[in-house]
Amino acid sequence: QNCTRGMSYCLHSGSHLDTGPIYVRENGKLHVVNQGAGGIQNVTPKTRPFRLFSRGFSVELCMNREDDRARRQRTDHFIFTYTKEGNLRYSAKSLFSLVLGYISDNVDHIDSLIGFPEQIAEKLFSAAEARQKFTEPVTGLRALQKFTEAYGNLVLCSLCLRNRYLVISEKLEEIKSFRELTCLDLSCCKLGDEHELLEHLTKEALSSVKRLLLKDNSLSDAGLRRMTAPVRVLKKGLENLLVLDLSCNPKITDVGIGYLLSFKKLNCLDISGTGLKDVNAVIKRIQMQIGLVHSKVPLKEFDHSNCKTEGWAEQTVLQWEQAVMEAIKPQDNLRSRTAALHFYGKTHRIEEVVKCKLVEAEEKASGNLQFYKEKVQNCHLPLKKEVAGSHELKNNKKRALPEQEKERTSKQKHLCLTVEDWDLLNTY
Repeated sequence: QNCTRGMSYCLHSGSHLDTGPIYVRENGKLHVVNQGAGGIQNVTPKTRPFRLFSRGFSVELCMNREDDRARRQRTDHFIFTYTKEGNLRYSAKSLFSLVLGYISDNVDHIDSLIGFPEQIAEKLFSAAEARQKFTEPVTGLRALQKFTEAYGNLVLCSLCLRNRYLVISEKLEEIKSFRELTCLDLSCCKLGDEHELLEHLTKEALSSVKRLLLKDNSLSDAGLRRMTAPVRVLKKGLENLLVLDLSCNPKITDVGIGYLLSFKKLNCLDISGTGLKDVNAVIKRIQMQIGLVHSKVPLKEFDHSNCKTEGWAEQTVLQWEQAVMEAIKPQDNLRSRTAALHFYGKTHRIEEVVKCKLVEAEEKASGNLQFYKEKVQNCHLPLKKEVAGSHELKNNKKRALPEQEKERTSKQKHLCLTVEDWDLLNTY
């Protein structure tokens, strides 16, 4: 007891902290030390919770300031309107709108949209597009693929990438994810024969393309051979092609034109500005084997007025282009400043303008090599002047059909069985 009294006295006098009751076991019984009297009580007191921190200790809950600011600014769950008196009135959004916003924020986590209603899917796509979810590098591609594999041409039926080679280089995988396109414009992109996108044109996903514009893409006979190999041998690929523009590709020769004869459904063809050696022979060959007539007047199918981006992802493509332009904007400002300081910058601009004029002059000098099919003459403007000559061409065509059919079938068999074609097809 003396030891217990000393312990109690020490705790009472020396420590200013309230450490709670002190228990002492004596003769198998538990006793509590009475700090006030300095003795031991046999009565067991009520249990008190153990105090982890001393009195006066406080904890302040600090919220993330950025999240708090975003929470204050975000008003997606309210609709703000004004009354007739000019007072501000807000009401809560519907449950459908709130769920749509939540799913669009996490659109990349969707497993599949196959069988999902198109009306709701379009609203979901628009909500995700407004949040610029499809511009993100990895998650945007994954989300876009879920939509394209479920809805096909509803997402995008026509894609115009004319003179947008930077968008193609930055968003190549996203562009390849589009399915069932009917119109594709890749003019003035300088892709070349070995570009991955040209190889993708022969895939089954783009077998629905009917209008293909490949003007000024540095194509040669090798590129046309690769592009037409599935059609010539396997009857797959661009077999539904109706309009084809291959103008301003000077590396395409008479040999490359021979590969185009496999497009039996072709209605319009433009090979102006190519490197043909015997133009008259090529014109006769196209007329006899495909049934296309040489037009002396430019056709409206190749003025690029009807080609535009259409579908749910129309704004998405614009967002891609804006992102690319913003990325190269500092370089453009730097170039403009240096051009303003140096005299040779101005001469460089003048040379570019002159070069464009020379290209246009060369195109005019090479002549217009656009072809159309007589059966669809009502769709073309210049056909009114050529009605009289069309009957003669029909008669000549009927006479030469048996001989040409024999030559064509024999040549087609020869082309289909070449070793080079089979080696090329094995790469797909």
